[in-house]
Amino acid sequence: MVPYPDIDPVAIALGPITVHWYGLTYLGGLAFAWWLARHRAAQPHTPLQRHQVDDLIFYAAVGIVIGGRLGYTLFYGVDRLMGDPLWLFRVWEGGMAFHGGFLGVVVAMTLFARQHRIDAGRLLDFVAPLAPVGLALGRLGNFIGQELWGRSADIPWAMIFPRDPLALARHPSQLYQFALEGCLLFILLLWFSRQPRPQWAVSGMFLIGYGLFRFLAEFFREPDAHIGFDAMGWMTRGQLLCVPMLMAGTWLLYRAYRPTYR
Repeated sequence: MVPYPDIDPVAIALGPITVHWYGLTYLGGLAFAWWLARHRAAQPHTPLQRHQVDDLIFYAAVGIVIGGRLGYTLFYGVDRLMGDPLWLFRVWEGGMAFHGGFLGVVVAMTLFARQHRIDAGRLLDFVAPLAPVGLALGRLGNFIGQELWGRSADIPWAMIFPRDPLALARHPSQLYQFALEGCLLFILLLWFSRQPRPQWAVSGMFLIGYGLFRFLAEFFREPDAHIGFDAMGWMTRGQLLCVPMLMAGTWLLYRAYRPTYR
């Protein structure tokens, strides 16, 4: 068993003001996305110019925050929301969901594309490789904050999280997700998007890559206590939400590469 590196989830404390590592991971992810977007915007045949990147990242940030919060309340806490609608606005109590943030970014990018008269498909292909590093940093934030830990395990690298009331040796599933849907997905998309691809191909690859990696990682992650398993006695809510992503990604890749007959 590996000892958990007990890191204070509060990165900065100035009197009553505290800044958590989890919040800094959001800023770090957006900062990296801004840098990479400026780099990619300087390449030929991109739908975006460098002076538009600042606005792009602002739209994305709004989509992440609003979509992530709405997604969490609707996908993971609708019963609580029905009983306490104001809970939606108490963001300091925690609760963000990737799938909601993803949908929020899609809506935000669609609005951005319409405002700047850019083809939405080309813009989403441009944006897809910007996301995984932010996802990786977010999983590190989960690990430091001792949340979303894994299932109990008898493996050499299992950890006991100090905040776990059961004090079980668990999979450090946050690190699995860091490696899969963060680092590996970033490498995959960076490689895939280096060559000119048909429109929607990069977006399709993102959906398949994330959906597959998240689906696999969920086998090692402890299901949400108030939900448990959703389907067939083994599928979690996260896995169910990945199914439409896999289906949409497959359809987009087919659409991008389907043969045309004349």
